[in-house]
Amino acid sequence: MIVSTDNLNKLRVGYSNAYQGGQKNAAKPVSGRVATTVKSTQKEQRYGWIGKLPRIREWIGPRVVQNISESDYSIKEKKFELTVGVDKDDIETDNLGIYSTLFESIGEATMLDPEQLIWDLVKGGFTANCYDGQYFFDTDHPVLDADGVTQLSVANTDGGAGTPWFLLDTTRVIKPFIRQVRKEFGDIVARDKVTDDNVFDLNEFRYGVDARMNFGYGFWQMAWGSKQPLDAAHYETARVEMGSFKSDHGRPLGIKPNLLVVPPALEGAALGILQSQLVNGGESNKWAGTAEVLVVPWLA
Repeated sequence: MIVSTDNLNKLRVGYSNAYQGGQKNAAKPVSGRVATTVKSTQKEQRYGWIGKLPRIREWIGPRVVQNISESDYSIKEKKFELTVGVDKDDIETDNLGIYSTLFESIGEATMLDPEQLIWDLVKGGFTANCYDGQYFFDTDHPVLDADGVTQLSVANTDGGAGTPWFLLDTTRVIKPFIRQVRKEFGDIVARDKVTDDNVFDLNEFRYGVDARMNFGYGFWQMAWGSKQPLDAAHYETARVEMGSFKSDHGRPLGIKPNLLVVPPALEGAALGILQSQLVNGGESNKWAGTAEVLVVPWLA
């Protein structure tokens, strides 16, 4: 095949279709269940408001302005790219069928690789800081008491050294984690003109995609992380503690855990707690149906 302009255009269309097919057919990401997508307009996005959950009040006298710029938490964007080279000789010998699957896999990777990054963030919450300067899963998050004078320490983890699992409230507008996006993976960019340096010097056509995004932590109050055994007792601890969370000045937050996130190794334990109707030889299971189980292979 002579590498004419028409042939190059057909080549680009074929690769683009394969790429888009890979995106469409990729396993549907589940991170949207736990992460809020925020559109960013700058390289470093500040989340000053994330330190405070605004609450309504009875309007008596002048308005009371709630200061929501208390946190210096920010997420810096990162650039991601994926580039492949195709030998020009293969194109000229019409040996292109082997590459359609490659471009499908590129499309698939643009969907699934960011998924891995979010779940790495979740697992890393035991050692990474959130907006209050504490680890996202920690035992001493600072919260003011009812009088607004004494700083209390509040935990959203009960420690442990085993396989981690997570109980989340994903019913709010702001979910426990943040997916910050400035640019999604878009169309393939081609460098396949015969006058391009890579073609002239290396006899290689190049195709690439790129994105600008990053991931961070939202409200720790929406999440409980544990490395204790996943059993009824520790599940109860998580639910009770989360339901008892209060904002500054002692106002209940009304947290309602609805999603138990586990790796494949804990699927059986999770289903036993939340789906078995009977336990302990015939007793009614009080926790049946109190949350949904989400098994995440990226947590393995």
